[in-house]
Amino acid sequence: MKRIHLELSYCGGAYDGWQIQPNRTTVQGTVEEVLSKLNGNAPIRITGCGRTDTGVHAQQYFAHFEGEFSELDQLKYKLNKMLPNTIVIHAVCYNELHARFDAKRRTYKYFICKHKDAFSHPFRWVFERPLDLTAMNEASKFLLGIHDFASFAKADTDVKTTLCEVFEIGWEETEHEYIYTVCANRFLRNMVRAMVGTFVDVGLGKIPPNELPKILAKRNRSEASESVPAQGLFLWKVEY
Repeated sequence: MKRIHLELSYCGGAYDGWQIQPNRTTVQGTVEEVLSKLNGNAPIRITGCGRTDTGVHAQQYFAHFEGEFSELDQLKYKLNKMLPNTIVIHAVCYNELHARFDAKRRTYKYFICKHKDAFSHPFRWVFERPLDLTAMNEASKFLLGIHDFASFAKADTDVKTTLCEVFEIGWEETEHEYIYTVCANRFLRNMVRAMVGTFVDVGLGKIPPNELPKILAKRNRSEASESVPAQGLFLWKVEY
């Protein structure tokens, strides 16, 4: 059998995250169900480039599986015909890379809408108080490089290491929203949303920017701020 890669996007609001779970509607479970139907009802297990939590979206996501499909253009066409509109397959190809372990850089974006908006609500967190982006970007610089991000990880995260390397990080402002971008080699569970919550408190003047190294050093989730809602978060780009 050959390793087949999928490049896809999905709207996370319709799913209980990427990873398959009993009695839950997940992205992985939905894609596997359709693939299995196209495989004569023989089960197919796919491996994703990472986990996204309930409500988190993916602008770009990669997954792979082992299979015998020969007409990949037809496979892409049939997948898009059978999958719900909340999942779109952009490309299907043969590739020996491991979707998760061979990924070198992952980029997330978080969108905060400055004013209530009926149409962007499923993809933005509405926060109507003004934020000091200069202070937030000053605080962001303290997270560049290799650090222990235990203070920003979900308390019961079961991983071998909480070290991550952040390559790029920062905030920008448009007329209608604030946009946070962070690129790293890996992310811990709930890490980005906890970071955004902490930066918002910096922007409100509740936390001085130079407090970030102290928060990192404590290695305690209670030291960082509350996590922001999931709907504003996108896995934006994955690089191999």
